[in-house]
Amino acid sequence: MKLSIIPSIFILVLVLALPLNGWSSCVVPKTEGEGEIESEPKPIVKPQKKPVFIEADRLTGYYKQEVEATGNAVLQQGDNTLTADRVKYYEQTEDAEVEGNIRLERPKDILQGKKLELNMKTEVGQLTEPRYSMKKGKGRGAGDILYFEGKDHYRIKETNYTTCPPKKRDWYLRADELEIDNDKEVGTAKHVSVVFKDVPILYSPWINFSYSGRRKSGLLSPVAGYNAKTGFDMGLPIYLNIAPNIDATITPRIMTMRGFLLSNELRYIGNNNMNGHLLFDILPMDINTNRTRWGVLFTHSQNIGRGWQGFLNYNEVSDDRYFRELTPNLAQTSLTNLSQQAGVSYNGRLGKDGALQFTGFAQRFQTLQDPFARFVSPYERLPHFALNAVKYNVGKMDFEMKSSWTNFYHPTLVDGNRLVFYPSVSVPLRNEFGYITPKFGLHYTHYNLDSAPVEGKSNNLDRTVPIFSWDSGIAFDRQVRLWDTKFVQTLEPRLFYVYAPYRNQSFLPNFDSAVNDFSFAQILTENRFSGGDRINDANRVVTALTSRFVEQETGIERLRLAVGQQFNFNDPKVLLLPPQVTSGRSDFIAAISGRLTPTISADSNVQMDESKLWIEKVRTGISYQPEAGKVLNLGYRFTRGVLEQVDTSMQWPLGGNWHGVTRVNYSLLDDKILAGLAGFEYNSCCWALRVVLQRLTTATQTTTTAFFVQLELKGLMGLGNNPLQVLQQSIPGYTSVH
Repeated sequence: MKLSIIPSIFILVLVLALPLNGWSSCVVPKTEGEGEIESEPKPIVKPQKKPVFIEADRLTGYYKQEVEATGNAVLQQGDNTLTADRVKYYEQTEDAEVEGNIRLERPKDILQGKKLELNMKTEVGQLTEPRYSMKKGKGRGAGDILYFEGKDHYRIKETNYTTCPPKKRDWYLRADELEIDNDKEVGTAKHVSVVFKDVPILYSPWINFSYSGRRKSGLLSPVAGYNAKTGFDMGLPIYLNIAPNIDATITPRIMTMRGFLLSNELRYIGNNNMNGHLLFDILPMDINTNRTRWGVLFTHSQNIGRGWQGFLNYNEVSDDRYFRELTPNLAQTSLTNLSQQAGVSYNGRLGKDGALQFTGFAQRFQTLQDPFARFVSPYERLPHFALNAVKYNVGKMDFEMKSSWTNFYHPTLVDGNRLVFYPSVSVPLRNEFGYITPKFGLHYTHYNLDSAPVEGKSNNLDRTVPIFSWDSGIAFDRQVRLWDTKFVQTLEPRLFYVYAPYRNQSFLPNFDSAVNDFSFAQILTENRFSGGDRINDANRVVTALTSRFVEQETGIERLRLAVGQQFNFNDPKVLLLPPQVTSGRSDFIAAISGRLTPTISADSNVQMDESKLWIEKVRTGISYQPEAGKVLNLGYRFTRGVLEQVDTSMQWPLGGNWHGVTRVNYSLLDDKILAGLAGFEYNSCCWALRVVLQRLTTATQTTTTAFFVQLELKGLMGLGNNPLQVLQQSIPGYTSVH
């Protein structure tokens, strides 16, 4: 290398900074008799320049005036690093003139170009033939000229923008002008065309987007789809970032078969764990029915303090067919009872070893009727109060009290109020390998009805049922090795006995009781009915055996096997609604759940009536998921005389970046498909395409079909109707592969 001034090869570091600031003050001499000066002299501090460091193969210039660096030139100021073939810096004005292989790296972006003029103090200047890349969101692009317009702001003319890798530009924005605000991390483009695979697919005079995914107000990407009930459906969401804890989305929707619908969503969070969510949709005039239709869904919860919590859940729609005909979320089409509930709850301590719980609320329902299969709406609770208390270690006993008072209302059925009081005492006897817990309780119920439930009975009714139970179990364990993994296997036999004498309850109203679904957990409970209106007569014993396989190294339960046998010494007499299985002296249940292998998991329950030697119920499911984006589910449900269904779903690679998705829920009893879904998705590094067709039975003689198409330009927008929620609800284990 030839050197013209310095006799050796070197790298110089030149620090250009003003001298240290001094103190400047003005003091007025004090004469005799004068008091103290009213104000102390204040120092005047001049702003200090950020130091500039320059290094290069060759440096020339004039002291405190200008420096010219050539050959691998580097200029650094704070967090900004500028490299180029040539840099000329003027100290007095803080201007820089830069040429050749320019690269300016800053905290939030990297800029490259051919020629740069920039004031280092004001960050105003321009860069020719710019290329830029954002450090958040992987956005990048190029243009004709870039104008610096102050700290964290610049504007690019005749530019493009994409999140695709440099050698794979499948999509990009083409804009006359693009403004970048690195402070808010947003981009604003004017006269924009969205180009996909070299084909323009969308034009907009203005687009504002967050390149980092940060929340911001503005237009979201259009939503489009097709539904057999609404026709072609187009929406344009407007997002409002009202405050850090409040946002809203307003979506005007046009439906070819229904008209114009305005959808509104508001979300908020606050102190004391306060949060809420409001959805309000209104269709001023349905062109199909010639009437206004609307829907409101509102939830709110808040920690009031000192153990108190408030809650509100209000749901209402204009008509029975609202969800089946207008909602884009097909999961809502099966809703039948919309809750309208508000109340408070309390959780606190009761001494050292006790707890106290209180709940009070009012609840009513809007029942959405199926015209071909009408049913009775549930009772309204106006109001309901519940008080539960438990006190442990009183001597060797535990005391528990459950109580409630409810005023039930129904427009067509017998209504009134009900008091439930159920105190109990148990004596838990435990050691390191087992336990025995005898328990005795007295279940008292009082009714004060508006009218007699049956002829010859009073409006005031009482029921008292003593209940005795005995729960006992032993736990054994051993170490085993399976599939080269150490496990702790447990063996847990259990014996449960319950006795409750028969009380005739056929004349009592039924406000909220139902038969609990037979399951492994249910057979180990005192009452086979839910609610407080029916208490079963019981003289039965349950024997159960559970074995768990717990991974020794992690403590994770990988597999659980359980069998249970229920022996009824007497045929149950308390019925709810016939027909019910009451003659069986013995019921057997078996369950298996867990991850059988690292890729296969299962959850199965089988109930058998041994007196008739047939299977009453089957609930079984198995899932195979070797990796993200690969899942195969198979389920089977059977209830004798009621239903028999097969449910299969799958997400599986088809080759390359293509994945197929399917789901079929088929009724063997009715010989028809209850729910079906089929589609495919393509995922590349910077875009995704999803096409899904779904058909769903929404009522006895009503089905609906929806068609979803979405093109997702990653880091920018999604065009079309997003089917991700549908896929996640329909296919357990579904993963959005990026």
